[in-house]
Amino acid sequence: MGTTKGTHIGEFEELALLTVGALFNEAYGVAVMDEIASRTGRNVNISAVHEVLKRLEKKGFVQSRMGGATNERGGRRKRYFTLTFEGKAALDQSIGLRNELYNAIPKLTFNFS
Repeated sequence: MGTTKGTHIGEFEELALLTVGALFNEAYGVAVMDEIASRTGRNVNISAVHEVLKRLEKKGFVQSRMGGATNERGGRRKRYFTLTFEGKAALDQSIGLRNELYNAIPKLTFNFS
């Protein structure tokens, strides 16, 4: 399975892409951070989430749109992210590679008696 330059994603990028997809139309920075933290048990930094989302958008794997301003946010708007076709393809490639490697482990490796 070959990779095209620029389509490689790291582990945190993969987690962020999966989370954006899972949250569907409700994926914004804090929601992505909270979802990753609750599912992985990791303490995730909001700045790291914003950076990875920007990087994924630059790669074309997510797209963003601005939500409406709310009083609870002091009139600031949320930036919502959605998975693109290219982002789904990058996830398919990454997960496919993981599955290929996992399935290549000889069965006798799992005999832990």
